[in-house]
Amino acid sequence: MVGTVSYPDYDWPRPKPKQQLSAFKGLGLLDRFLALWIFLAMAIGIILGKFVPETGPALQKGKFVGVSVPIAVGLLVMMYPILCKVRYESLHELFSHREMWKQICFSIFVNWILAPFLMLSLAWAFLPDKSELRTGLILVGLGRCIAMLRSPVLIWNGLAGGNHEYCAILVAINSILQMVLFAPLAVFFIRIISHESGTIDISYSTVATSVAVFLGIPLGAAVITRIVLRKVAGADWYQQTFLKFLAPWSLIGLLYTILVLFASQGRQVVHQIISVVRVAAPLIVYFVLIFFVTLWISRLLGFRFSMVVTQSFTAASNNFELAIAVAVATFGPNSDQALASTVGPLIEVPVLVGLVYAVRWMANRWGWK
Repeated sequence: MVGTVSYPDYDWPRPKPKQQLSAFKGLGLLDRFLALWIFLAMAIGIILGKFVPETGPALQKGKFVGVSVPIAVGLLVMMYPILCKVRYESLHELFSHREMWKQICFSIFVNWILAPFLMLSLAWAFLPDKSELRTGLILVGLGRCIAMLRSPVLIWNGLAGGNHEYCAILVAINSILQMVLFAPLAVFFIRIISHESGTIDISYSTVATSVAVFLGIPLGAAVITRIVLRKVAGADWYQQTFLKFLAPWSLIGLLYTILVLFASQGRQVVHQIISVVRVAAPLIVYFVLIFFVTLWISRLLGFRFSMVVTQSFTAASNNFELAIAVAVATFGPNSDQALASTVGPLIEVPVLVGLVYAVRWMANRWGWK
């Protein structure tokens, strides 16, 4: 309990009897078969990109802050409903509690020390002979979660039973740190530790603009919507009617964005399938390992289940927009570095969907709800 804000008090109890309902029994059609819809969106996108060559160039024509307009629209549609759920009027109470600062410190350690070094180690272990692909993976490891389109942590967190308020705060902190730390850490990991050649020129303004637009716009709109509608229509109407209406739009936006993304990149993925497979292996290990290591440490530290979920999904999510943008700007759109960063969402999306199912199954099996 933090002030007047009440959160479910999740523990890590003993197994319950086997007559438990399915972990996804209470979900709607869209949520329950999320993995199927995502795989269909990916498959349709790749097929379009491969067999309709005009698809990719057409989707990349219009640009908004360096991102194609179709993808930008999907991102904003996806983010807005989730951010409308955050109780902004109560966030100040979280910051007055020691638990919040404990969560922040742990998140900074996992996201900015543990995760980048883990990706660096896996990149060298799996790709010792491919310096270009290795550099792309290192950039992915440095692109920490800020809830953007290829890393919709707010959706995974919500589906798995995480805490919306804490997740929003951790995402905001990562966004600020991303602006400050990405450029120097990229130089440190690629030029100093890995001794890679070439110029790494990363603009702070590019990073800041990306974060400000694709997180700031839906966040500002969500805050205004929540304040105005709760005042005009009442808190009950907002919670029970408006949020219920908005609920499916996050996943609709996610599926649309995935389809557009894979349609844009499908041709490149198919033509360089061997490199894609080699990059996929360390990425799969990375996502699974960082998720369960974070979950295990969080449990040892005594975090509530909702906090464990939030920390784990935040750690396992990455900002692929930034990694791809930097790789393309620095090494070129047809470089192996750009390809490696592009493979990231192909692997992250299905792996994190699987982890959502795994966490919900564990919560159901062990009575964490």
